Amino acid sequence: MTGTGQPESYCRIAFLKRQFSKCKRGKGIVMRKKDGFTLIELLVVIAIIAVLMAILMPALNRVKEQGQRATCLSNLKQLTLAWIMYADENDDKLVNGDTGEYSIHQNETPWVLKDWQSGMTVRDKEMAIRNGALWSYTKDLKLYKCPTVNKIVRGGNMEDILRTYSVSDSMNCKNWPDMNANMIKKRLDIKNPAYRIVFLDDGGTITSALGGWTVYVTEERWWDPPPVRHGDGTNFSFADGHSDYHKWKDPRTIEFGKRVPPTAFSENQPGNEDLRWAALAVWGDDAK
Repeated sequence: MTGTGQPESYCRIAFLKRQFSKCKRGKGIVMRKKDGFTLIELLVVIAIIAVLMAILMPALNRVKEQGQRATCLSNLKQLTLAWIMYADENDDKLVNGDTGEYSIHQNETPWVLKDWQSGMTVRDKEMAIRNGALWSYTKDLKLYKCPTVNKIVRGGNMEDILRTYSVSDSMNCKNWPDMNANMIKKRLDIKNPAYRIVFLDDGGTITSALGGWTVYVTEERWWDPPPVRHGDGTNFSFADGHSDYHKWKDPRTIEFGKRVPPTAFSENQPGNEDLRWAALAVWGDDAK
């Protein structure tokens, strides 16, 4: 104990504090509270944010794609319901599926007029849709296009596109007698309608497919390119009124479908199960 009644250790601590305080004042040292981040701390925070973005962005992109795919499927379904309503009101006759590529259907207004020629204005393309036979059943331009597409490069030029959906050649579009592939004129003549393609999301990248989409029956190769639109597949609608996503399985299908610019007539692809599925879905019994 000291003469003041305080423990000796307490007095030593108090003495050291007084000495340290004097030392700071003598050297002009001013203690300040830290009010910001250091450069290293900021870099660490930025690095953490970058890592989180790298983890989250693919997931966010997948969510966005799934939403666009769902909208596209809804568009195709509504178009197909319009296609069914047209048949119901026209003695079961299918709407003309040719958009001016073949011009073989006399006195039959196409579901969409020729809207794929080069040099057409946006107004020209819009009127081609509005003057089509299905417009009175749809009356919404958004139903004719997948939401993932706004502009495309065609013929070396960037242009607006209002339609990405095509009709299967078998659905009152075009016969191909040389391979015994026959189009259907009446809805009741469609066998297994849940498995027969009506519309598909072609992407609007090749003008011949926008006229009508077809596949070979007698050869193991692609005629029109297989659309690779949502992931490694595309959306289709079927004659019973439902729409569905189909994923291609053979890498050769995906490689040909992704070629830029898109072209028709692939190399032979023996044993490609995608070709078999597409031929049956387009031509039905004619492909057996």
